Amino acid sequence: MEGTKKFVITVARQYGSGGREIGLRLGELLGVKAYDKELITMAAQKSGMSSEVLNHVDEKASSSLLYTLAMGSSYINSAAHNMNIPISDKLFMTQSEIIREIAAEGSCVIVGRCADHVLRQEENRISIFVYAPRDFKVDRIIERHEGVDEKQAKDLSQKTDKRRINYYNYYTGKKWGSPENYHIMIDSSVLGIEGTAQALAEIIRKKYGI
Repeated sequence: MEGTKKFVITVARQYGSGGREIGLRLGELLGVKAYDKELITMAAQKSGMSSEVLNHVDEKASSSLLYTLAMGSSYINSAAHNMNIPISDKLFMTQSEIIREIAAEGSCVIVGRCADHVLRQEENRISIFVYAPRDFKVDRIIERHEGVDEKQAKDLSQKTDKRRINYYNYYTGKKWGSPENYHIMIDSSVLGIEGTAQALAEIIRKKYGI
């Protein structure tokens, strides 16, 4: 890694596609730190808020949408230290600040949290969107969650993706999953979790001469 150009990888993912696992594995393959749930702990330490509370609102849009719209687009950007704003807004702003700090320090992989948008000014950024067919996602959800049947897995997949759509669209003003927001969109069912991570790692190695 020494002497190579700094790069930042962001990974957005459909629930059940294995995007989180692919992002973490990608970090291992490239020899850089990958961040996911650690961002909640870091945000709790930075803000002084409870990690349990932050975990509950993580990747969820604020419930104050109408109020925010009424206040105008400058509301989110200018109210970072306003104690009256919703916890979900505070978490988004704190995580965004942490993500930018992490990216400034060196190469990394960031999973979720609108990182492709937060780091849109990063010159050496590759944003990835991981998706998969419904049956593949349902099978993985059933495998990962004991006692969950096919119907529950389908419902969990739909509800989680809907939450992510609302979160991303709300905080970025863009459309989650739209090709123009990402450099690479990949179906994880084609090569599987490990194969997808390996293929993405090879692309990044070629791009940055690792």
